[in-house]
Amino acid sequence: MKFSLGRVVCTIGAHADFSMVEMILCLNRHMNGDWGELSEDDKEENELAIEFGDRILSSYKFPDGRVLWLITEADRSVTTILRPKDY
Repeated sequence: MKFSLGRVVCTIGAHADFSMVEMILCLNRHMNGDWGELSEDDKEENELAIEFGDRILSSYKFPDGRVLWLITEADRSVTTILRPKDY
């Protein structure tokens, strides 16, 4: 694990659209530094965020077109699982 997740919460929309297994798999990727479908610049920003305490974002696209985001706050108090339209 590359950083603390804090409390893990999920939006109602993400809960409705994704299975618990899908969310846990993405959470595992997120906490281990696999940022999903981000630009190289955004991936580099996440690495710096780990070092300097900024917010961390991951984005995972599923074969059926669904997208799941995970956002860990800068203070590492909470990680939110959400759909982009929930933001």
